[in-house]
Amino acid sequence: MVFSSHIFIFYFLPLVLLIYYVLPARRNLFLLIVSYIFYGWTDPRLVLLMFATTYINYVCGNIIYRAEGDPIRRKRALVVSVAASLALLGFFKYFGFLEINLNYLLDTIGAPLIPVLQIALPAGISFYTFHCISYTVDIYRGEAAPVRRLSDFACFVALYPQLIAGPIIRYHTIAEQLVSRKHTFEKFSSGTALFILGFAKKVLIANELGHVADAAFGAETPTMIDAWFGVTAYAFQIYFDFSAYSDMAVGLGRMIGFEFMRNFDGPYRSESITEFWRRWHISLSTFLRDYLYKPIGGNRLGPRRTYINLAIVMLLGGLWHGANWTFVVWGAYHGALLAWERWMGKESFYARMPRPMRIACTFVLVLFSWVLFRSETISEAVNYFAAMFGFLPHASGTPLLAAFLYSPATLCMMLLCAVLVLNPVQAFDWVNKLTWPRVALLLVLFTYSLANLFVQSFNPFLYFQF
Repeated sequence: MVFSSHIFIFYFLPLVLLIYYVLPARRNLFLLIVSYIFYGWTDPRLVLLMFATTYINYVCGNIIYRAEGDPIRRKRALVVSVAASLALLGFFKYFGFLEINLNYLLDTIGAPLIPVLQIALPAGISFYTFHCISYTVDIYRGEAAPVRRLSDFACFVALYPQLIAGPIIRYHTIAEQLVSRKHTFEKFSSGTALFILGFAKKVLIANELGHVADAAFGAETPTMIDAWFGVTAYAFQIYFDFSAYSDMAVGLGRMIGFEFMRNFDGPYRSESITEFWRRWHISLSTFLRDYLYKPIGGNRLGPRRTYINLAIVMLLGGLWHGANWTFVVWGAYHGALLAWERWMGKESFYARMPRPMRIACTFVLVLFSWVLFRSETISEAVNYFAAMFGFLPHASGTPLLAAFLYSPATLCMMLLCAVLVLNPVQAFDWVNKLTWPRVALLLVLFTYSLANLFVQSFNPFLYFQF
């Protein structure tokens, strides 16, 4: 089930909110049940996998907490928790990738190939795996106590607003809210407003720009201008798509009393790649910083080790997004840029340019990375880079592509996106002060978005694949 569907908006959400606020107690248990229904809507078997991960980490968390005077037992329980979680993630997400690459090596040396298993990737497994890991690690570090009930921990892992595509919620930031949380009209109102804004961004902007990006990346030989236009459209698409999901998740959380962290903060206004990663997918970048970068040494072991640690973190961050060499190169690219800027004192090589130029240069560097992120293979990415620099011959269908890309509606949409991404006031801030004119605007946006939803084909969020 997805947020931007008529089943969720007209049936699931109203019914859940109605029952939730009528219940006098055990609301977490109710949220757990509806979250399992939400997650297992298309394939109930996936709930069993998530529950297995949940139960293992719940047991390990209790062992870690109770064995306070036994450091060896505590460490063993932590290792079992992390290893089991990553093993399940690794099998479902990377086993097929390893088999394909092993077959490539076997074919190179003339050895017989092995059959490749077709393993379906469970939706959201990358996110709920990190949620489980944060639980045992936070208990091990003494930053939080374990939950008293298995149902409460299962509710944290499966909570439907952030289950499929985040934000990545760390246990210690939400532990107290699992026990007791405030439900106010102001919180519910801001949550509803944030959900509507995210819904509008997804339906009215991201889905429409997806057709533009698909046309450019699907063309055999786009012109240089078409290629740059297409990757810019994809940059806007993935931002408005993913930030839309995050806005809707935070909004849904507020409706039931939870407060999740902000996941985006105007990333395309960044003046360096270092700043970009402080503003883009904040829950992932801070998770990798606190649960991976710092534990392996961070910047405490000298400059050379710092650069190596940055490279390791970004390579693993790339792999976390998907089992594909394009994601590996994408992570290596960002790791190299971050290491370069760290060497220069966290400044870009264009730091002395005027601020608009710094923002523009950073955006171009990010566009190069989006080519890797969007392409299915390295060769596709290379061909698209060749098109961006004018190295591909023009095909006979190029005028038809241009007619589609540069229609008045598309140009207006691209201009609107440029204005929105450069606006310092984000949706997360805009909903903090709801006036009657803003409420009227929200009603218009929601109505128009719903009307568009019924004429669009099914278009799930981009980050569902991760």
